[in-house]
Amino acid sequence: MTAERVRVVLATGNEGKRRELEALLGGDWELVAQSTLGVEPVEETGSTFRDNALLKARHASAATGLPAIADDSGLEVDALDGAPGVYSARYAGADADDAANNAKLLAALADLPADRRGARFRCVMVFVRGPDDPEPLIADCSWEGRIATAARGAGGFGYDPLFVDPESGRHSAQLTADEKNARSHRGQAARQLRDQLLGRHGSG
Repeated sequence: MTAERVRVVLATGNEGKRRELEALLGGDWELVAQSTLGVEPVEETGSTFRDNALLKARHASAATGLPAIADDSGLEVDALDGAPGVYSARYAGADADDAANNAKLLAALADLPADRRGARFRCVMVFVRGPDDPEPLIADCSWEGRIATAARGAGGFGYDPLFVDPESGRHSAQLTADEKNARSHRGQAARQLRDQLLGRHGSG
């Protein structure tokens, strides 16, 4: 690596996610949210997390001329055959908020015992050098756990209040930011992608 930071567009308008990922990737990478560069989000038409992550990264790179990082993530519930999956953010409808999505999930699992409430957060994070990069770097990571019968905790977002981390026994929304980054699907994916980036740059 050189001393100069590598400028990369992050395919999101979420400043919190930008800061989180920049911290996870380390000081060699300057992440710029696509929204600050005037890039509108692309429609997520993919059928998998990988498809959507690549769609977002290639769109951001094409619009800015910069290398791009994008991720797509969601919740997979075993008893629901992997749903809500890629539809996690809009599980209860196109304009649904976190509360509505959580309420629908609780209702769908209402009669199930703890041993049938297995679930995982999945995150696929990708890096492209340009919009037509034939060899994108891809990290695909999971955080196994289960869905609780009631929400707990005030941190995080999405399904964090319902997701129980088996290692600590606490809900994701009860973990500190550092604890969550150490365990989470997104934290794992960011570290895996960082290792791939360092390997690529280190080998020239």
